Amino acid sequence: MARRVGWTEAALEDLSATAEYIARDSARYAGGFVREAFEASDTLTEFANRGRVVPEFEDQAIREIFLGCHRLIYQVTTEKILILGLVHGARDLAALWRREKRTGEPQP
Repeated sequence: MARRVGWTEAALEDLSATAEYIARDSARYAGGFVREAFEASDTLTEFANRGRVVPEFEDQAIREIFLGCHRLIYQVTTEKILILGLVHGARDLAALWRREKRTGEPQP
């Protein structure tokens, strides 16, 4: 079953910050990373449950796929896939989520 993918504002900010960081060394690689992130999220329309359950949350609806050393975190519902964040794997995800009170609606 195909679902619609939406990105939260926080996830888009994560992507932008990551691209800006990568662009310090290579604008080309930064652009490639952004494309990879959107392409990966688009594949979730058909294969939403392919990602693993995020261990910090232990919620079957919150999953992640890896983009290199980054974790693309998303929530699966019957109607949509909501991208919640893009976080470097070395970061303390649970602490980040608590500190930033991560919730939100998809951006258009």
